[in-house]
Amino acid sequence: MRVVLINPRFRLPIDTRTSPHLGLAYLGAVSERRGDEVRIFDADVEEQPLDEFMQEFRPHVVGITANTPQVKQAWRHAAKIKAVHDVPVIIGGPHPSVAAEDLDFESVRQAGIDIVVRGEGEESWIEICDRVEAFMRDQDDFSTKALMDPAKGIWDDCLGITYQSSDGEIHRNPDRPVIADLDSLPWPAYHLFKMEGYTNLQPATDAVDGSKSFSILTSRGCPYRCTFCSQSIMPIKWRSRTPENVLAEWRHLVEEMGAQEIGVLDDSANIRKKRLHELADMLIHNNLNHVPWIFVNGIRANLADYDLMSKLKRAGLRRTAFGVETGNPEILKSIDKNIDLDTIRAAFKTCKEVGLETIGFFIIGLPGETRETMQDTIDFAIELDPLIANFSMMTPYPGTAVYEQVKRQGRMLIQDWEDYVFFEQQARYEMGDMTAEMVEEMYRKAYRQYYLRPSPIIRRVKTKDFWANLPRNMRIASRTFVPKKEKTDLRKKIEAEALS
Repeated sequence: MRVVLINPRFRLPIDTRTSPHLGLAYLGAVSERRGDEVRIFDADVEEQPLDEFMQEFRPHVVGITANTPQVKQAWRHAAKIKAVHDVPVIIGGPHPSVAAEDLDFESVRQAGIDIVVRGEGEESWIEICDRVEAFMRDQDDFSTKALMDPAKGIWDDCLGITYQSSDGEIHRNPDRPVIADLDSLPWPAYHLFKMEGYTNLQPATDAVDGSKSFSILTSRGCPYRCTFCSQSIMPIKWRSRTPENVLAEWRHLVEEMGAQEIGVLDDSANIRKKRLHELADMLIHNNLNHVPWIFVNGIRANLADYDLMSKLKRAGLRRTAFGVETGNPEILKSIDKNIDLDTIRAAFKTCKEVGLETIGFFIIGLPGETRETMQDTIDFAIELDPLIANFSMMTPYPGTAVYEQVKRQGRMLIQDWEDYVFFEQQARYEMGDMTAEMVEEMYRKAYRQYYLRPSPIIRRVKTKDFWANLPRNMRIASRTFVPKKEKTDLRKKIEAEALS
């Protein structure tokens, strides 16, 4: 069967990393294992128009992924596909998975969308493909309308999906259990991507060939439920691959794919420290520690002790991130981070002692903040002094506790899912005495006060990667330090590109 997997166009009006979509890489791998002919259409790097590609390839099933700011572009892609080819279109990803806000219903009501996959997609995707293929065998003249005919009952017992039958009724089937054995999954199918079209993992910091930069996932899920985190909508059960299974993929990336860097994309990689100790020992023993790697999304500071971090350093770890969020102890308690400032201090100190670079993620404008608590966060960032301090304004993503809190007690300033991108330097909500103007002022102050100190400037200009990335770094500095308003025609331009 011919299968197409689509990452909707998601170019931002800023310099940012562009990487192969790991979720689609896994779906492509399980589809190939099923025996399908698979194409991945990443609209961020493709030059061929989508409708032209669809007319040439004529797939039997299409899958589209979508996060919150992507979802409307995904709907446009679906409508565009249906205009040129009658094919079942399935959407999945973080945004349509938020059944608590009926966002699965929102997507399945869109013209062109037939089925929503909620949560982890691999097993649901394969079952959908199996059912579509079985239906096609008995049809002389295929139509999606017949496939979705409720009288046929094709989708009645398919777990983890929401769908609209051809009579217009919407059905939400029970959730599908999470994948218990992650070792059973094939490795991500990077060969399906046009790797030359991507950047490396952290292009503002490192000068690495993007086609030789790869991501790896060693675990899924997160047992923590921070109030602001969009991962809180995904499975709470933390599951990990065995060190042996991770090592085999790692060797493949280094020896067969020529990896120049590897990014670990886990949300909570160090939940079981023993597993990371074992993996580090294997990387060292198998001489795979010469390729630098990064914890891109961060690890838990309370589980980053000296023995573990020093061994990971010997195993090739170059840099790790920590979700610090705030420098105010009361705000830290309020977001259910389950950690304290002293523990965070100890983690940064440990990493510096063993020679690891650090990234700190900080949030400006959490619920209950004042100008003083936001200044606490800036001061704490300066105290920790990571290589990269990443400040962001609080964004209430649907499905999170903060989203519900803002709806009850505050005022949302974004009325369109695409505003989650387009309001890049504008506050997303107001609550109590915390105004948008205050949050935006403190956000810009955070970057100025942190980066316009002598030590970060000297540290950066002494690295060859800074000079290799000089044009990008200058654009980022200009965008960050100088407030800019949204261009009124930006969304119209993006929408026009989607329909062209």
